[in-house]
Amino acid sequence: MREVVLDTETTGLDPRSGDRIVEIGCVELMNHIPTGAKFHKYVNPERDMPDQAFAVHGLSREFLSKHPKFAEIADELLEFIGDATLVIHNAAFDLGFLNAELERLERGLLSAARAIDTVVLARKKFPGAPANLDALCSRFNIDNSDRQLHGALKDARLLADVYLELIGGRQAGLELTASRTVETTQALHMARTPRPHAASPEEKARHAAFVATLSAPVWNE
Repeated sequence: MREVVLDTETTGLDPRSGDRIVEIGCVELMNHIPTGAKFHKYVNPERDMPDQAFAVHGLSREFLSKHPKFAEIADELLEFIGDATLVIHNAAFDLGFLNAELERLERGLLSAARAIDTVVLARKKFPGAPANLDALCSRFNIDNSDRQLHGALKDARLLADVYLELIGGRQAGLELTASRTVETTQALHMARTPRPHAASPEEKARHAAFVATLSAPVWNE
């Protein structure tokens, strides 16, 4: 089962008012295990950067002007996503921006039906508790100490850890059991050190006397 954990950074809150994507980060999970595969792009939004948005992610208009426009990275993004399930924190927000960009290019839109919204998962699991990414990292003891500013790839990686905890955790106990099983198997297959000498006559006599006390001992078969 392939899933893609996705996050975006933008110039604002509403793509319908002209706000655009400025960064996209994705990480791949296969059967709920991070594979290390990722997609990360800064995107030239072809517009100015409001102060409020800059304070969130620290991406300036000057910095972004040196990076490709969404039209130039759309094919690569869609190829990476493929038909995977999308794991997104507040899915309506990110899908709204992605679909606005795709609509400008007259491309097919991403269906909300293929997305797992981790905000919804968190609110179901912890009713009434904060469901933002920082709060969930704190709840699950996930280190987000370097998150002074938002970053799409950084946040996608944190969200992958949060998502795995929300659906049942990393099963650390199973990993320990597997490790012990390997160690035990290796121990059982270790060669024994051979005896340095044959049994003495006294040892053979004691063994024979012991066998005589047993009912149908295997040594006599």
